[in-house]
Amino acid sequence: MNNQSNENKVIEGEDFYLTPEGYKCFTEKHHLKRGYCCKNGCRHCPYGFDKKTGATKKQL
Repeated sequence: MNNQSNENKVIEGEDFYLTPEGYKCFTEKHHLKRGYCCKNGCRHCPYGFDKKTGATKKQL
């Protein structure tokens, strides 16, 4: 049984999409909904984290 509330569910096409390789790629909207940068160098990072330098470029 899944106890996840509706506000925590991720929705395909809104929060993520599948890459041609079959991986989930989270969208900018999902990252903003989560509310913080995970510092993994995500493709759609709204916080501007640069994995090479370890620095955040944008301030929200």
